[in-house]
Amino acid sequence: MIMVSIDDHIIEPPDLFEKHMPEKYKADGPQFVRLENGVDTWKFQGEVMGTVGLGAVASWPREEWNFDPVGHADMRPGCYDIHERIRDMNANGTLASINFPTSSGFAGAWLAGKADRQLSAIAVSAYNDWQIDELAGSYPGRYIPMGVLPLWDTDACVLELERIAAKGCTTVTFPETPYANELPSFYGDHWDSVFEAAERLQIVLSMHIGGAFNLLRRPEGAPPDQLIVLAAQLSGVCFTDLVTGGTFRKFPELKIALSEGGIGWVPFMLDRMDRHMTNQSWTHLDIGSQSATEIWRKNFLGCFITEPSNLRLVDRMGEETVAWECDYPHSDSTWPNSPEVLMEEFVNANISDALIHKFTWENACRFYRWDPFLHLTREQTTVSALRALATDVDTRTTTKAAYRERYAATHTA
Repeated sequence: MIMVSIDDHIIEPPDLFEKHMPEKYKADGPQFVRLENGVDTWKFQGEVMGTVGLGAVASWPREEWNFDPVGHADMRPGCYDIHERIRDMNANGTLASINFPTSSGFAGAWLAGKADRQLSAIAVSAYNDWQIDELAGSYPGRYIPMGVLPLWDTDACVLELERIAAKGCTTVTFPETPYANELPSFYGDHWDSVFEAAERLQIVLSMHIGGAFNLLRRPEGAPPDQLIVLAAQLSGVCFTDLVTGGTFRKFPELKIALSEGGIGWVPFMLDRMDRHMTNQSWTHLDIGSQSATEIWRKNFLGCFITEPSNLRLVDRMGEETVAWECDYPHSDSTWPNSPEVLMEEFVNANISDALIHKFTWENACRFYRWDPFLHLTREQTTVSALRALATDVDTRTTTKAAYRERYAATHTA
């Protein structure tokens, strides 16, 4: 087995902007701040980012999982240290990874949405340079860099897309439902110049669940479980907005990856939308010459962590439209046992070896235009070969307190 994850997450290192912001802007750029209680966060243009909690639980005992904010000292080093991340990827047999940002927000909205737009755009470029030059550049063939955009300025978005495309970046994170975050929706022409540039440059817009949370009106007394369970289904809202907005009538080659939304909603949504286009013809909706199913199969990539039932429905979605994700270090992740979890589900769903390769690496590499064998031989990229490099990696359950002690022993104030 070869495994490429199209959805992981990185807790940004403290020196990210210090190393990548232009010298004249460093003092005004995002600043890493350690609060008195040990919680780490970022401050930029007078605003403090929400702190990390459930998004950095790798190795913690489950009874310690919660939304409470933590600092780097509480985390497994692979959450924020790109070198330790490689070791954790090896331990899981993961060849390559796309990492959504944390400090800037999944779609870069926190970093880009500040009063000083010029400074925000400079910070966005610095973040992208870190992803491309340092994260991916330090380990060729292991990280697929992901960019963010200055979302409040479409002209600046186009310029940044062109800049990072020239550096080899093939995907950016983009809001799944912009109107849930005080940005224009996909209906109308606001995003047309961005979509045109992404289509022309062959840059995938990776839309992660999270931005659409604001669309849910949560009842009083609802536990966090309600949001966690419903979150994946919000990808269906994103897909519906893009298709009914006529996006692919105008931009037929635009590529969209829907991250962490699973694939369970896809067969229902395709059935529903295909029937809608004939049964509700009185609305005169124009999505172009293709059906919703044809649009999905040509323009979309869905991802899954574990889908014991829906892997049996791949024929309805299309074999080319499904890819695997690890989601390290979030609470949904199957690290460090992803190969075992996957194989059990593949066997139970009677998935062939050829399809396994499509789901675990081929579809992702094709969609993101990334060659997994450019720097490594095929024999070096398998689960067993990578795990052989990680025999000294401790994947046992470890408490926050234990990580804190280790951190204190290796870091000075």
